Amino acid sequence: MPEAAPRKVEVYVTRDGKDLFQEWLDGLADQRARVLIDKTIAKVRLGNLGRHKSVGEGVQEIVLDYGPGYRIYFGEHGATLVILLCGSTKKRQEEAIKQARRYWKDGKGRTLR
Repeated sequence: MPEAAPRKVEVYVTRDGKDLFQEWLDGLADQRARVLIDKTIAKVRLGNLGRHKSVGEGVQEIVLDYGPGYRIYFGEHGATLVILLCGSTKKRQEEAIKQARRYWKDGKGRTLR
């Protein structure tokens, strides 16, 4: 099995300067969930995407088996860059996937040329 390559992790920022992923994370009342999500992102930086799957249009979803089923949505640019788009719970999954696809399309059009 090949060794995982480190990845740079960035966040999608809206045209008006909002970091929606961080806003979502900061809004979580469950401190343990916030720590788990931070640890998951640290693993991504090491090249370990964990349990993830494509949800279409270039967006992928990492599923965390904790609490209400937290999700992290991201896109990849090349082999070394991961862009965090937004997060949600299983309950808001459908809406969050639609948002993540819009954010990915917008971000690619502005910055990933």
